[in-house]
Amino acid sequence: MSAAELYERDYYEWTVRNAELLRSGRVNEADLANIAEELESMGSSQRRELLSRLHLLITHLLKWQVQPERRSNSWKATIRVQRRGIGRLLAEMPSLRSFLAESFAEAYKDGVYGAVAETSLPETDFPGTPTFDLEMLLDEEYLP
Repeated sequence: MSAAELYERDYYEWTVRNAELLRSGRVNEADLANIAEELESMGSSQRRELLSRLHLLITHLLKWQVQPERRSNSWKATIRVQRRGIGRLLAEMPSLRSFLAESFAEAYKDGVYGAVAETSLPETDFPGTPTFDLEMLLDEEYLP
């Protein structure tokens, strides 16, 4: 069975076989089309994780900002965990920093929607534009 046929039948075996083919220099036998697709998918997955963490971080910072009477250690823990996760991703893949900057405005909107959903407060209770920038957002000491 060819490496390409194996892709549909047994993904794990496909990964093992193609890794062996590439390591041994038998590139012509490797399933290059699906390898390229998988590599792109891996990059997309990292971007999705970064956006998910950013969205959750913004949601909790907004809740922290708008509901000071409801602040909790749980919110603070979520903020810390998401910042650390974003920091790790950026340390491992510094090229994602520009993607993060490009995505900030849209992530802020998602954060507002998340905060509205979690608090049941009207959207107008949350700032329409960010009161913090990306550097503040990532600063482990910053809380609005």
